[in-house]
This record gives sequence, C-alpha cells and structure tokens, in this order.
Amino acid sequence: MGIGGRWRGWWDRGRVLAAAHPLLVDTGVALLVQGAMTMPFLLPRAPGLPPATWAAYGLSTLTVLPLVWRRRAPLAVLFAMLATSLLYRLTVDGPGQPLPYTGLVITYTVAALAGPAQRLLAGLVLVVAVPVGVWLNTRSARELTFSFFVFAAAYVFGRLTDARQRAHRVEAEQAAVRERARIAREMHDILSHAVSLMIVQAEAGPVAVRAAPERAEAAFDAISATGREAMTQLRHMLGVLRDGAGEDDGTAPREPQPGLAALPGLLDRVRGSGLDVVYRTAGDTGPVPPAAGVTVHRVVQEALTNVVKHAEAQTVTVELICSAGELEVAVTDDGRGAQAVSHRGGHGLVGIRERAAAHGGDAVTGPGAHGHGFEVRVRIPLSTAAEVAR
Repeated sequence: MGIGGRWRGWWDRGRVLAAAHPLLVDTGVALLVQGAMTMPFLLPRAPGLPPATWAAYGLSTLTVLPLVWRRRAPLAVLFAMLATSLLYRLTVDGPGQPLPYTGLVITYTVAALAGPAQRLLAGLVLVVAVPVGVWLNTRSARELTFSFFVFAAAYVFGRLTDARQRAHRVEAEQAAVRERARIAREMHDILSHAVSLMIVQAEAGPVAVRAAPERAEAAFDAISATGREAMTQLRHMLGVLRDGAGEDDGTAPREPQPGLAALPGLLDRVRGSGLDVVYRTAGDTGPVPPAAGVTVHRVVQEALTNVVKHAEAQTVTVELICSAGELEVAVTDDGRGAQAVSHRGGHGLVGIRERAAAHGGDAVTGPGAHGHGFEVRVRIPLSTAAEVAR
C-alpha cells in the first residue's frame, strides 16, 4: 500500500472515530483553539502594557470552554461565547488575538448544523456583535472589513460542509437502494430457478416410480443436485455479505459467481426436468468480462426458469453470439408463447432488463420466430461491461 493509500486509510478511520465520538472531537477542537489563544499570553507584551495575568488567561479559557458543546446547542454556545468575550474585553487588560478563533468556529458550526431559523438569528446577532467588537478594539474600518470577511468565509464553509454531507447521505441511500435491488435479483434468480426445477422433478417422481423406476432415481438425484447448487450459491452470497460486515467465519465459499463456463451445467440441470435444451454459440465468445458472464448466466437462468414454470414447451434453444464488440444471448422456446406472456411479466423479466441496462445494453422479450413460442434476447456491449467490472 502506498503513502496515498495509508493516508486514505487513516482519514477513513478518523471519520469513523469522529462519527462515533463527536464529543471527543469537539473537545479536541476546543483544545486546539485554546492552544492558539494561549500564544499571545506566552509572548512578551509591548513596553508600557501591563503583563498578562492568570485572571485574563482563565477568562480566555472560559471563552473557549463552550465549544465542547457546539454540536449539541450551537446557538446557545454562540451567545455564551459573545457574553464571555464581552466580559473579557470590559474587565481585564489581557492580550488581544490575531483572529476571533471562537467566533469563527461557532459561526462555522451554526452554518453547518443549525436550522434556517437559527442561522438567521445567528446572522442578525453577528451583524450587530462584529461592529461592537471592532468599536471596543481598534475602531478601524480595516478591522471591520476584515472581520466581516472572515466571519462570512466561516459561514460559507459551514454551508458547503452541510451541502456536501447531504450529498453524501443521498449517495449512500441511492447506493443502498441499488445494492438491495441487486441482492433481490440474485436471490430471485437463484431461488426461483432451483425451486422451479425441484417442483418439476418432484411432480414427475411419483409417475416415474410406477412407470420407470430408473427415471425416478434420476429425478431424485436432480432434485438433490439442484438443491445443493442453490445452497452453494446462497452461501456464497451470504458469505460476501458477512465479509462486508466484518463477520465472516471463514466457512463461506470463495469461488466467483457463475459465468459462461457454468452454462453447460445449468443447461444439464434443466434437461433433467425433461425439457430438450439446444445450445449454440457463434463468433468468438472469449474472453468475456466477468461481470458480463455473470449477467448472461443469470439471464439464461431466469429465462429457462420461466420456460419450465409457464411455457409448457418441449424444446428451448439457447444461442450465444459474440460479434463487433457485443455479446448477445437469446433464449427461445416452442411453448404457449403469447398465452404465457402474462405469467412472465413479474420480477424475473424486470430483473433481466435491469441487468442488461446495468451494462449499457438492452433486453427484448416477446413472441419467437413466426409468432410461435417466446423469446428473450439480451445485448451487452463488451466495452461497457469491462468498465463496469473495473
């Protein structure tokens, strides 16, 4: 890991710590401001001025102390800071400060955290307090202009911080929605396919026991193989989720999600349900970006699941075509076609379209050639799929 990576790691850990312990962060900010305000007390004062006293230093500390609660009650802290600063100016002859540190910090905090009404009230108070502070100090137009500038800058930085945090929250919510949709698609594809095949095999089992016992044994073997495959994929998904939460127990599989190489096994399992599956390829189908391969596998899986559940088909053809930087897959059956379309319009076909769109491609569904059967055709640009994989 390079220096940049280490810095990003430290920065991320610091953000997590700040979010978990805001009081600790605010205490650190107050100590930093106190350190800055201590500097004038350590430097020799100009001839003719009395030396700095401990009373003046204690009162300056009292000015900083409310910053510890700046997030909990920013407006109250602003008024407390103004009161202690006025008391410091009127009662002691302590060193001045090159910058109004406490005022800038609380102005930034009000702008970043307070509501509109509180921000308006704070702005009105500062419009009055800044000229009063300048009048009690140098009474110069230069200081007045500079003070308004730095307070306005602190306010702008606070509003920018609020806008950035809102944008981050929106991005996080959108990312969570996309991830939930992705997980829902994966769970639907895995469970719907496995359960459909298992139901078909289970319904054929009693008939096969009476008519052809050897076929019954094959049906039960297919049921167990389908169930094991579904469990393997589900454990893989749950293992990835546990890894993301830092709770992996080390038992989840680490193999990649099924891609083009797993298509023959998928088709064999569907053949076990009694459906005649024809598989054809055209063009150079390799190498294919892993994300595109997973999408093709899931599209074929969902399309075959619909055929098994709704089409009452005898034959289904799966075609995989790679040409001109595009990967195209078509699944066509000879089943009921238009009569079964209404049963296919659920989450499965929606998921197919979403998967294609995620790679910059498209999906077309409808009657097959000459109006017979049903066809699912998906086109995926390989260049876009490679970018998605990165």
